[in-house]
Amino acid sequence: MFSNHLANAWNIGEGVQPVTALNPDLHVDDAYKIQLYTIQQQVQSGQTITGKKIGLTSKSMQTMLGVGEPDFGHLLDGMELKNGDSLSFKKLLQPKVEAEIAFILKEDLVGPNITSFDVLLATDYIVPALEIVDSRIKDWEITLVDTVADNASSGFYVLGENRKKITEVDLKQIGMALYHNDVLQNTGVGAAALGNPAKCVAWLANKLADYDVALKAGEVVLSGALSAAIEVKPGDRCRAKFAELGEVAVSFTE
Repeated sequence: MFSNHLANAWNIGEGVQPVTALNPDLHVDDAYKIQLYTIQQQVQSGQTITGKKIGLTSKSMQTMLGVGEPDFGHLLDGMELKNGDSLSFKKLLQPKVEAEIAFILKEDLVGPNITSFDVLLATDYIVPALEIVDSRIKDWEITLVDTVADNASSGFYVLGENRKKITEVDLKQIGMALYHNDVLQNTGVGAAALGNPAKCVAWLANKLADYDVALKAGEVVLSGALSAAIEVKPGDRCRAKFAELGEVAVSFTE
C-alpha cells in the first residue's frame, strides 16, 4: 500500500502525502520494511542493487528531524550517472544536490560489530560523488519515517573518475567546494560526516545487520553530505571540487 502510494508521485507528476499522514502509528522499523519491500520489487522487475547511501549524517539534519542517528537507502543501477552527464527534469520531482565521498568496496562488510578500521581494510578506493536527492513527499514535508520509507529520498548519483586509496588521503581533512552555475554555494570537509566518513560506513554495515543485509564487495557507498543540499532547476549545472579527489559535475535539462 505505502509503496504504491509513494510510486503514485510519478503518475501525477508531483509529491504525495507523507506516509505518516496515512498512518501516524508507523515506526522507523516499519519504514525500513517498506523500503526493503519496494527495493525487492524493483530488483524483481530487473533492476540491480549497486550500493547504499547514508543520509542524516550531520547533526543539524538529525536535530531538524529529531533523531540521533543517520538513515540509509539503496542505490540501483538506474540511478547511476556518469560524471558530466545531463539529467532530464522529466525524471525528477523536487531535486536537490549534495556532495559526498563515495567508498567502493573490495570486500564484504557484514555487521554487527564493524569498526571504522574494518571499513578502511574493506575499501578498494574512494571517489568524489554528487547525490541528487529527490522526495516523493510533497514539499519535502518529511519525518524520519517518511524519508526512510521513501528509500532515504534517493534520486540519482554521480561518481567522479579520480580514484584514491584510503592510505593516500586523510578522510577527515578532505575539503570540498560545491558550485551552482559556477557560483560557490557552500564548502565542507570530510569530518562533517559524523566526524569521519568511515564511521558512517561502519554505522551502515551495523544497521543493515538488523535487516539481514550486508554490504557486498564492489558496492558503492555514498557516505553522507559534506554540506547543505542545494535546490536545482532545468538549465542548472552543479559541480563539486574535492581536495585530492578532483571534480564531479552534473547538469539538468527540461
